[in-house]
Amino acid sequence: MSPRNSALTDAHLLVVDDQPDQLRLLIDVLRNAGCRISVGFDGSQAYQRALAISPDLILMDVRMPRMDGFAACRLLAADPRTSEIPVIFLTVAGDLHDRINGLEIGGVDYVLKPFEADEVLARIRVHLARTRGKRDTEDEISASDFTGNSVIVRAAIRHLSQRLNDAPTVEQLARLVGTNEKRLSRAFRDNLGRTVFEYLRDERLRIAQKLLSSTSLSIASIAEEIGFSSAANFATAFRERFGTPPSSYREEFRNRDLVDTAEPTLEAE
Repeated sequence: MSPRNSALTDAHLLVVDDQPDQLRLLIDVLRNAGCRISVGFDGSQAYQRALAISPDLILMDVRMPRMDGFAACRLLAADPRTSEIPVIFLTVAGDLHDRINGLEIGGVDYVLKPFEADEVLARIRVHLARTRGKRDTEDEISASDFTGNSVIVRAAIRHLSQRLNDAPTVEQLARLVGTNEKRLSRAFRDNLGRTVFEYLRDERLRIAQKLLSSTSLSIASIAEEIGFSSAANFATAFRERFGTPPSSYREEFRNRDLVDTAEPTLEAE
């Protein structure tokens, strides 16, 4: 066995693809390199088996039935029990948008099919070297601390935080995290005591407070930045939530800041 492939000996990989011929090809390549292999056929199985076996690395297709690879990656990244497992996408979905999306949601690499076996093995070696040791030193997390619904909420929140100015509908968001609208809505109510819409509105207004107090962006620019359709709608929502218009909030904050930072004066004796 070559020194390069010895680095892969006994590495436990989860290979996820709904195409049997692609699975067989990958399995042959990885077994010849000395890897241990588990298999999944869709994104849902990828997430469940990652929880069960904690593989060293996941090789995953994107276009799959039931739950696609991107939705599975969002769940894996949102769950502390699986967030450190590197995910390499291995797929024919080669559009620039797909490649960027795969990396932004948590994938460590993106390889297009048809692939070169030596390149895939090299990328696996690189990412295993980066993660080994790190995972060994982490504290063990109790499985009872995380339910399926709480992970779905975490994944949804991660996505919303990156899309505040262009948030998906609840139906679209549910699909992005591998569930349905009814379960997503129930998960938000059970875990946060709020609907998805209420969470999104509160998060937008929380960010607005920070922007008002720490930047010189105009009210209209802030409204656009956080996803309100107009400055007027933003001002109305802000006043209803905090009892003051955004312009008054900014002015009050600046006045407080001036008082707090003013140097004390010496009184004449």
